[in-house]
Amino acid sequence: MTYQETIKYLFSRLPMFSRIGAAAYKPSLDNTIQLCESLGNPQHQFKSVHIAGTNGKGSVSHMLAAIFQTAGYKTGLYTSPHLKDFRERIRVNGEMISEEFVVDFTEKIDAQVEKLEPSFFEMTVAMAFDYFARQKCDIAIIETGLGGRLDSTNIITPELSIITNIGWDHMNLLGDTLEKIAGEKAGIIKPGIPVVIGEAIKETAPVFEKIAAEKVSSLFIASQKRHAISWKWERHELIVEVSEDHKTDHKVYHLDLAGLYQTKNLLTVLEACSKLQQKGWKLDDAVIKKALRQVKKLTGLHGRWEVIQEHPAVVLDVGHNEDGIKQITEQIELTDHHELHIILGTVKDKEIDKVLELLPKTAYYYFTQANIPRALNADILKLKAEAADLKGEIYPTVNVALKTAKDKADKNDLILICGSVFLVAEVEY
Repeated sequence: MTYQETIKYLFSRLPMFSRIGAAAYKPSLDNTIQLCESLGNPQHQFKSVHIAGTNGKGSVSHMLAAIFQTAGYKTGLYTSPHLKDFRERIRVNGEMISEEFVVDFTEKIDAQVEKLEPSFFEMTVAMAFDYFARQKCDIAIIETGLGGRLDSTNIITPELSIITNIGWDHMNLLGDTLEKIAGEKAGIIKPGIPVVIGEAIKETAPVFEKIAAEKVSSLFIASQKRHAISWKWERHELIVEVSEDHKTDHKVYHLDLAGLYQTKNLLTVLEACSKLQQKGWKLDDAVIKKALRQVKKLTGLHGRWEVIQEHPAVVLDVGHNEDGIKQITEQIELTDHHELHIILGTVKDKEIDKVLELLPKTAYYYFTQANIPRALNADILKLKAEAADLKGEIYPTVNVALKTAKDKADKNDLILICGSVFLVAEVEY
């Protein structure tokens, strides 16, 4: 098969959560274990860092990958979903997996696919692990899919586990309380392996403490160790001053990921680097500072308060759940603009009513939908939005909506595209 034929096969032959939702989710590690056994267990052939959480795990993964790359380590990075190209999911030192490897791997493992009928995600995890082993990576940064305990990535034994935070998302699969969701995410905590928690709240802290104690794993809560005491924006950078407990000198970090919510992710990354340094990884502060100024360039990260045009400003953000939208609305309030235009699309299995209640009532809305079966119909979205007192019109695609918004907007206006990773992925720029 050609690369395009292979991708078409992967997307159509294997159940894909991003397209069809819960029907693609397989609550078991059996398929991944068997796939990897057929490949000689590549997951045991490289060191790793494992990252779960409701929001921020993509940003934290890319920041850490950039830091390891800058420190001179050959660094694998596995994330999901992709925006434009399937190969974005699997990178080594920022370079996407080759088309040839994708084709060869798919052909090599075809018999196992026929036998096991794995999901798209299970197949992709096995591909990533095989690639990192064959590339002889020093370290691989592995982001979970939507859970932890039963996530396909959870067959690794990492150097460090990280859980960024816990919020309301995928409740139909992970549980209907924050405690239950935390319990699923905490399933990545391994016996004797330290774990860094980005943020813990009263509902989730006891869950993490209990599971870490059972696994005899050292637990560190990043938000209790360091504090972002000031921040400012300058030339598309977020500049953050950080204080650390029991130290008098403050440190200043320049981030090319400009969303204010990155201050929380920064604290998680700094605590993770501190623990990794103690395990012998050479990640000094000069390396960290250099890497954080060029995360997008080093790793190819997109869609986190990403300004793709100015006058009017056009911003992409993949935030889509309750906590993600809260962070976006806080960012909007801090961003200088005249009128606000929001291009919105979402998927069927989100708590959309709660999200809509959070969005600003003063914006003009452009309701649309991504070209996937899981997308919420724009007509239904508009009806739900009107019930939340949000006003706007329906557009057939995100790019038609964007063209209309640009034509309507003044040079001092802000155009924001959000609500779904898959909507942001279809923006042409």
